[in-house]
Amino acid sequence: MTQERYNPQAIEEKWQARWQAENAFACSHESNKPKYYVLEMFPYPSGNIHMGHVRNYSIGDVVARNKRMQGYNVLHPMGWDAFGLPAENAAIKNNTHPAEWTYANIRTMRAQLKRLGYSYDWSREIATCRPEYYQWEQMFFLRLLKKGLVYRKKAPQNWCPSCHTVLANEQVIDGLCWRCDSRVVQKDLTQWFLKITAYGDELLRDLGTLEGGWPERVIAMQRNWIGKSTGAAITFGLEKNVEGVKGIDVFTTRPDTVFGVTFMTLAPEHSLVEHLIEGYEKADEVRAFVERIRNMDRLDRQSDLLEKEGIFTGAYALHPFTGQRVPLWLGNFVLADYGTGAVMGVPAHDQRDFEFAHKYSLPVQVVICPEGQELTPETMPEAYTGEGVMVNSGQFDGMLNEDGKKAVAQSLEKNGKGKATTQFRLRDWNISRQRYWGAPIPVIYCDKCGAVPEKEENLPVLLPLDVKTRSDGRSPLADTPSFAQCICPQCGGPARRETDTMDTFVESSWYFARFASARDTETPFDMDAVKYWLPVDQYIGGVEHAILHLLYSRFFTKVLRDMGFFPPELSEPFNNLLTQGMVLKDGGKMSKSKGNVVDPTEMIKKYGADTVRLFCLFAAPAERDFDWSDSGIEGASRFINRVWRLFVEEQARLLPLKACASTAQDAQSPEARDLRRREHLTVKKAGEDMGDRFQFNTAIAAVMELVNTMYISREKMGSTEGDRRVFSSAMATVLTLLSPIIPHVCEELWNRLGHDASLSDEPWPQWDKEATAQDTVTVALQVNGKLRGTVDIPAGADKAAMEEAALADSSVQRHTAGLTVRKVVVVPGKLVNIVAN
Repeated sequence: MTQERYNPQAIEEKWQARWQAENAFACSHESNKPKYYVLEMFPYPSGNIHMGHVRNYSIGDVVARNKRMQGYNVLHPMGWDAFGLPAENAAIKNNTHPAEWTYANIRTMRAQLKRLGYSYDWSREIATCRPEYYQWEQMFFLRLLKKGLVYRKKAPQNWCPSCHTVLANEQVIDGLCWRCDSRVVQKDLTQWFLKITAYGDELLRDLGTLEGGWPERVIAMQRNWIGKSTGAAITFGLEKNVEGVKGIDVFTTRPDTVFGVTFMTLAPEHSLVEHLIEGYEKADEVRAFVERIRNMDRLDRQSDLLEKEGIFTGAYALHPFTGQRVPLWLGNFVLADYGTGAVMGVPAHDQRDFEFAHKYSLPVQVVICPEGQELTPETMPEAYTGEGVMVNSGQFDGMLNEDGKKAVAQSLEKNGKGKATTQFRLRDWNISRQRYWGAPIPVIYCDKCGAVPEKEENLPVLLPLDVKTRSDGRSPLADTPSFAQCICPQCGGPARRETDTMDTFVESSWYFARFASARDTETPFDMDAVKYWLPVDQYIGGVEHAILHLLYSRFFTKVLRDMGFFPPELSEPFNNLLTQGMVLKDGGKMSKSKGNVVDPTEMIKKYGADTVRLFCLFAAPAERDFDWSDSGIEGASRFINRVWRLFVEEQARLLPLKACASTAQDAQSPEARDLRRREHLTVKKAGEDMGDRFQFNTAIAAVMELVNTMYISREKMGSTEGDRRVFSSAMATVLTLLSPIIPHVCEELWNRLGHDASLSDEPWPQWDKEATAQDTVTVALQVNGKLRGTVDIPAGADKAAMEEAALADSSVQRHTAGLTVRKVVVVPGKLVNIVAN
């Protein structure tokens, strides 16, 4: 008789259609069950999903399905990060509109995700480019503007000449645009900023609440990026008066060294440079230096390996304590938007300043000496940065420098020339983008009223879709009268709209909360739904978002909480974070240019979605990279076929039982007892690995071992009711444990086992400790330390019983024939060693 072959295409399409018809994975916050919110970072709709997507979303789907079976009310949504440069650039390249391009890609990718059988609540689907989404973002902007957390200023910005837009500091990688790899230059522009620094202390402090739930390296990366330093702000007066400027402010973590200042270094972009060099005979040389340095790689300028360069401005500051003239230099290692854009030069006690001073023959003044020692500038091989006693420091002489830090700061504050303060490496977030495909910034410019916020009742400010994008990437909004020309909401006169759009990271900073009430048209978030669902219990995505997206999302959570959109107790968006590894090919990242891309659609056509999912989850632990291999996916296919054959071949003996349904009374034969024991051990192992540790590869391996045991056991087990129940229970357990991983084939076989209800609705099986106890143990038999055989004895047998069994063994008797047994060493449950001569 010909056996039915496994047909993944037919099976998978059948169950996907049923899940969709039944709206199987929809959920509501109006539930008495405990909640579990699992979310993968939503995709940019690029056109097709790739293997990285498959791995990411397969991990999330296993978590979601597993938690449902554990009795949780699970929220598992999907949406589209749909605005931004990539869509616009691709649309220009393909001579189409960004909206048309984006929505076509969403349709394609949605179909691909559904074909993989992911258990999403599709009724909550969002796309950030839809007005019903970004209208709330515009409202947040207006509320933040009112609270003083949004402001506009002119400053040097990272400019990508290829993308024709400003980039945030975090979007410049090694001096290149994070999207197109073009060299980034500096350009003076007036931009809109979100005041993320206002939350610097809380963003830093709350990282402690994420320990244990987030990877240590991600926490460390955020802590370093926020970069809090404690010290003092000091004002150095200017020798040459500049209208409206009291002096130059610096921040230092070493106020105890202030008497060692022999020069100051400003950023070439500092706003005072032109004032300082006015009338200076070498002003043009300074300007040339400024132009050259400002277009250097920002990271290079902060590197310890950078060769320090500077130029004198011809101007002087005045020391806040001594009144002495301090020469003002420009340096390539100082950035205008880091700190105050100026640093005090203390060459005796800072190695960078020491090297700079020696390069340009600037004086060195020792102000800290190790206790009991004296340092002289002429003999110092390097800067002294250790602790010690303050010298050459006026009224602070003789004071320990650690005490001096506080004393100097107090004196500065008393005299109105500084104060103790903290500084962050974190910069405010520039959200202005000079591109078309983004959420319009709801601000209007009026010649009479200035910058005027749009009225909330006029939201959304719609992005016009009847425009033609330009081949060079410049935004057409300024030249679109129907958009740019408007009425001032304050005076009613003619005005013009802001034509910059928001950074796409703004949209992705609050999307996770919108999923809680995605169809609400009256408010961005239903408070009851937010209170129930948030924070996200498990967030999954790539470590490349460790700073940008995750930091911004944390900031938005705190801001929305403080504006009353979130409950007061909600301070962090994601309780737990899993950063999955990449899918490689031939040891490298998949890319079209390398010709090593594996197309998920082709793999699904060849092997089926379940096989693709299984391989992605079995190949390596979730957090590690793995190399795609044809032999690996072939192996995954063979295993699913093996489960299928086992079911089909044994279907006549199978009963419609559920997992772990057999009893000790059913397991009368040794084979039945062993199979039942292994079944419960597998439930324990797979449950812990899949549900607690997300070690899906070892959970799968455990089920594979159980399947191997079933193949062996079926030959020895009879057709008694007890044996049938034990075998059927084990089969039900295999299907139940595998169902979060390969849901389609498991649903099909579960249905054929005789169950009408969906396997997705089954509770996760519970293992029985008594069922895992062994009936017998195998004991090694040694004669004079050499292995001579083994014997199976009842588990828990005492030493006397073990010795008796060993001496009765034929192999032991053969090797001790003619010898006198002098001693018997027994290791309970493990071995017996006969000492004889």
